[in-house]
Amino acid sequence: MAKYEIIGGNPLVGTVTISGAKNAAVAILPAAVLVAGRCRVENVPDISDVRILLNILRDLGAEISQPEEGVVEIDCTEVTCTNPNPELVKKMRASYYLMGSLLSRFGKAKVALPGGCNFASRPIDQHIKGFVALGADVEETEEYVKLSPGPDGLHGNRVSLDVVSVGATMNIIMAACLLPGTTVIENAAKEPHIVDLANFLNTMGANISGAGTDTVKIRGVEKLRGGSYTIIPDQIEAGTYIAAVAATGGNVLVQNVIPKHMECITSKLQEMGAKIYNYDDSIRIISEGRLRGTTVKTRPYPGFPTDMQAQICVCMALASGGSRLTESVYETRFFGYCSELTSMGADIMINGKTAVVNGHPKLHGATVRARDLRAGAALVIAGLAAEGTTFVENIGYVERGYERIIEKFTALGAQIKRIED
Repeated sequence: MAKYEIIGGNPLVGTVTISGAKNAAVAILPAAVLVAGRCRVENVPDISDVRILLNILRDLGAEISQPEEGVVEIDCTEVTCTNPNPELVKKMRASYYLMGSLLSRFGKAKVALPGGCNFASRPIDQHIKGFVALGADVEETEEYVKLSPGPDGLHGNRVSLDVVSVGATMNIIMAACLLPGTTVIENAAKEPHIVDLANFLNTMGANISGAGTDTVKIRGVEKLRGGSYTIIPDQIEAGTYIAAVAATGGNVLVQNVIPKHMECITSKLQEMGAKIYNYDDSIRIISEGRLRGTTVKTRPYPGFPTDMQAQICVCMALASGGSRLTESVYETRFFGYCSELTSMGADIMINGKTAVVNGHPKLHGATVRARDLRAGAALVIAGLAAEGTTFVENIGYVERGYERIIEKFTALGAQIKRIED
């Protein structure tokens, strides 16, 4: 087991370049199963979730090469297997996208239930609702989901989601791509990585409109062809580095971002006292003096993202005055990191879906344990801002979603290193 050793107290200064979006990559790679031809995907982050997905696709029979850094070429033409390796599938959450892509291309699939971060109960009932609406028979056990054509065959249909679900929206989009007829998803999620998935599929010959709105329309096509596509920058990675600068102080230019995607995050940090300057594809953040308390409620995009909840909580813990942080997506997410921050001197009281944070001028180093991806990132930020030395354990969660995190923070002046137990 490895851990991070962080000596805190240094402001962050310099330039950091953001990688491709994890949440887009882990959907686009399974979507390559739909394509009869070679896909060249650029700006692919080198993170453990991506490596697991590539191993799953290789195991299914895909030809995969990585001709240069950040580029993956995938040819799924010869794929015939519809039962991906359960041991690999269980290692990550986004493996459930194979349900939609395999169902659409082959008319059937048997996929183990996914693993990943366990910060909340995250059922896939809305995914199943979508597959049933598209004509699938579903056999669901504690171990797997098996999909097959129903009595009337697979076909386009209208799907109205009961709750806004990013995963279900993306899975249904994939499932509908090669089915006859038209599928309309109502109450769809609107996150940037949903738009990115739709753009990738359209580049390969799909007919998808409305992505980024609450109504997405997919007109089925006979097949998808090969092509090239570049993944968007990672909104949450960028937000994490921006929050780190806000917490530690400093002056950093964050490159390879889409500022429009960042407004839901940067507007709150501006409210807390950070200075934000937007350029065409970069953002500069300057943090001087102590932050101010604020109120945040997580919401589906374009609201404040749940994946930034833990990171901004660190900023609140260091701000002057009190803050309120309300989680409307995964209400148990606080339990993944708040007790760890408390051991570093934070004053956080949880009441149901809301955390009340009374800011203190300083945190102190401690040994803490990451319990999910974003909680782990928040603990890294806390360690960078704290006095003394912090050890962050269970860092496999962090490395699921952050490419070269040690290298990037070190380049900004942080004292952080990865050590093996």
